[in-house]
Amino acid sequence: MALLICVPGPVLAESCFAPPRPFLPSDSQAARDYAAIIRSDFENYIQDIQSYFRCLDSERARAFGEAREVSEDYGRFLQLVGD
Repeated sequence: MALLICVPGPVLAESCFAPPRPFLPSDSQAARDYAAIIRSDFENYIQDIQSYFRCLDSERARAFGEAREVSEDYGRFLQLVGD
């Protein structure tokens, strides 16, 4: 059991969480009253969604690399067992 603690585990996949959509009130007066807050919410969303897309791109690249390595491992396994 102690030996297992020393062995590094698999690299964990990055978790990418989509940002929540900003709220846009249907009431035009409320939109005007809270324009600064709503504008800020939309600008934050745009920044956050760009970060989310970068995260997805990074995770996709990581997953493809892992899949390639696993495929190579499987090829080596098949050679070992003579298949």
